[in-house]
Amino acid sequence: MACQQPFFSPRLPFTGCIQGALHEGKTITLTGRVLPGAQRFHVNLQCGSRGNPDVALHFNPRYDGSKDIVICNTMQHSKWGSEEREYPAHMTRGANFTLMFLVNRDSYSVIVNGAHFMEYLHRLSFSRVDTISVDGGVEIQSIAFSNPAVTSPPPQPGYPVQPHSSQRNRTRSRQSKSGPKNPPQWCNATQAFSAAFCAPGFAQTPPPYTPQPSFVVPYKNIMAGGLYPGRNITVQGVVNHNADKFCVNLRFNSGVALHFNPRFNENIVVRNSLLKEQWGPEERTGGMPFYRGQPFMVTIMCDTNCYRVMVNGVQMFSYNHRHFLLQQIDILEVEGDVSLSSVLV
Repeated sequence: MACQQPFFSPRLPFTGCIQGALHEGKTITLTGRVLPGAQRFHVNLQCGSRGNPDVALHFNPRYDGSKDIVICNTMQHSKWGSEEREYPAHMTRGANFTLMFLVNRDSYSVIVNGAHFMEYLHRLSFSRVDTISVDGGVEIQSIAFSNPAVTSPPPQPGYPVQPHSSQRNRTRSRQSKSGPKNPPQWCNATQAFSAAFCAPGFAQTPPPYTPQPSFVVPYKNIMAGGLYPGRNITVQGVVNHNADKFCVNLRFNSGVALHFNPRFNENIVVRNSLLKEQWGPEERTGGMPFYRGQPFMVTIMCDTNCYRVMVNGVQMFSYNHRHFLLQQIDILEVEGDVSLSSVLV
């Protein structure tokens, strides 16, 4: 399935086409800033653009009361349904934000600034949604679209990619190091989030769009068009029971822009870049949210200045860009001790 190019700095009010309409696993990501004097704004996922179209999801932060609030609703046959209200909005006046809508089988997952915000159950079939509109006290930097790679026939096969010799040598030296054996206590927050998703009324983790085809590890996929602010990559799978490590690499022709490397023997996640055939300084803080034998979902969100990495729906890491020509970064790799079930680019 072809990747729709993002809308950049659209003038409001804005109405744009969603190519191919919505389908399970698709994401729409908006980056922007709430204006300092904003009273409210809205994002509509709607069925058409002419007349008074049905609105499948009306996402409407409001700042005109005693508390910031987000109201969500659906309009069908020119009539609004019952409102769903969420406090607080987590999108404050004058602040930048990233807002992502993920289409699940039964609901939209709404993710604000890398953290799960709410689930909105479908009232209209998402297959009818082919238009996005934005208006109000907000300025939008980009509106980007990501499709699940598994919907493109034939399924993308994985194949081995040999690392540079310098990478192999450095990896061997790292394996000799040891770290703390027990996961940090704050990881309970991630477990609690995952447990909440397993409760009645929520989708199981991983989400219900997990596909039938399996993916060979090492896995490699070409990301058409490269990266840009607002583009997301989601990798789902299960950590092997005897796992030592695995990695997710965002590569360009001559290096690695982001090397995301959970290491179970050291109980850390290392982030780094391989530029001009040399590894840079490692980033090793932030804890270890992965567990042997457990499923995981990693979402890497490309922002203007950094990558933000969510694990099981919780933002865990930020990594500033070291390779700034984002469109050159067009290769996704997954290697190591995991089994993959889904890849979305």
